[in-house]
Amino acid sequence: MEEKEKDGKIGDLLKKVLTTGVTAAFMTEEGVRTVLKDLPLPKDMVGSLVENAKNTKTEFIGSVKNELKGYLDKIDISKEIDKIAEKYDFEVKATISLKKKKKGKGEEA
Repeated sequence: MEEKEKDGKIGDLLKKVLTTGVTAAFMTEEGVRTVLKDLPLPKDMVGSLVENAKNTKTEFIGSVKNELKGYLDKIDISKEIDKIAEKYDFEVKATISLKKKKKGKGEEA
């Protein structure tokens, strides 16, 4: 096998592993294992990639949660409601209906 051909195969394998790693961050553990079973990787490397995917997913979700919390903490709800009340009229439509209860045992209609 020529050196360039060998390097090309290794490069393709690395691309697949990296792409799988990024994709795995958004997949379930079983989904990651399914994707990785098609790659010619040692078991310990597959286990490591699955563990890294779980950790990355956990860190990503935590980061998004913290960013969202920080953004929401900066919002003054009272002020925003006042802005909405100044710009919009509120219209409420409601339907109320009374329905007779079904007879139970020993009850009169």
